[in-house]
Amino acid sequence: MKKTHQPFAFAILLFSPLAFAADGDPATDMVWLVTASALVFLMQAGFALLECGMSRSKNALNVVMKNYMDVCLGTLIFWALGYGLMFGSNPSGLIGTDLFLINDSDPTTYGVLLFQTMFAATAVTIASGAMAERTRFDAYLVGALFITAVIYPIFGSWVWNADGWLAKLGFIDFAGSTVVHSVGAWTALAGIIILGPRLGRFDRQGAPREIRGHNLTFVALGGFILWFGWFGFNGGSTLAASTDIGLINLNTQLAAAAGATASMLLAVVMRRPILLTDTVNGSIAGLVAITAGCATMLPMYAALTGAIGGVVCTLGSQLMLRMRLDDVVGAVSVHGFAGAWGTLAAGMFYTGNLFNGHLITVQLIGIAACFIWTFCCALIMYFAIDIVMGLRAPAQHEQRGLDLSEHAEIGYPEFDSGNIAYTADRATNMDLR
Repeated sequence: MKKTHQPFAFAILLFSPLAFAADGDPATDMVWLVTASALVFLMQAGFALLECGMSRSKNALNVVMKNYMDVCLGTLIFWALGYGLMFGSNPSGLIGTDLFLINDSDPTTYGVLLFQTMFAATAVTIASGAMAERTRFDAYLVGALFITAVIYPIFGSWVWNADGWLAKLGFIDFAGSTVVHSVGAWTALAGIIILGPRLGRFDRQGAPREIRGHNLTFVALGGFILWFGWFGFNGGSTLAASTDIGLINLNTQLAAAAGATASMLLAVVMRRPILLTDTVNGSIAGLVAITAGCATMLPMYAALTGAIGGVVCTLGSQLMLRMRLDDVVGAVSVHGFAGAWGTLAAGMFYTGNLFNGHLITVQLIGIAACFIWTFCCALIMYFAIDIVMGLRAPAQHEQRGLDLSEHAEIGYPEFDSGNIAYTADRATNMDLR
């Protein structure tokens, strides 16, 4: 990722003396980097609300617990192992060999480690929503640890380590459409393939049944929080307080708005209901899509990238259902399909070098490398977890809700804790006999 050293007056720092520091002032750069880290950390709350809202109330606590522990365990394992594999000395172009368990280092390294830790937590939590409502908590955490420690940082070293083989090819992924979001999505895809669909999600003929989330207000609030955090996600990837952040965050805003609008208009054209869940996912797909090229394309192309991302997300969700793949929150289409499109768009719409065949080819190589590495590793990982400890919760636990079976608590204590099975579950279980 590009690091620049120009002055930048960020709104949060407007009344701080640091906002008026000299060009390239290390203190100003560090304050912005730590502020951006906090914004990205807040995205965990956005994911928790969105995923919880799209799940049924009997699994609300379980979804939030997975998001909470993603960042807790992920912080420790990324500090101990992941950061070194990703950013350590990389003579092979494949894997870092030092910077493990960083303790005594320079201030810049501390700041970058903090910021990159938040990115790692974001990547791993994408899978939690896709695999919701039928995954054992302990098995999920084992998978999350392996993703944070191995799968994510090794691919990241290929792109964001200066000596990585994709970096040397000129692969463009400024803030992680592929490194963060596609990695999270392809692990999610592997997970839902191994898990299988929720009970009653499809009938005997394979037609999908609608299973609505319990709180769409949470979904909207989660979407807003994610959108807000994305200004730190993309803007913070300068790693410095730079005037470049203005364009980066403008492009971020345009892409998100265009993604939601395009998703809504597509529903109108297809004569489908205009759903809040699809619209929120459209905005997030726009954010995912622009993340790769937010620093290297002009606003008009950013809006176009986001709009196409929203359409790709909606169509991708329909494709997943046709393939009988049960993704509770649409993570694969939002972060995977839209992430791949955004990474390609970063090569197509590169300012001053539009539609360059070489750039586009390199982008396609990176997209393919991400899918092959991530999906294959995750498929093997989840298969091994399923064999050794069982990945899927027992059917009775799934019916009653994972809040009770996995945590001995429930998210909504006013409900009858002794009989949390829902009428919809009883009706759809007829197909399981």
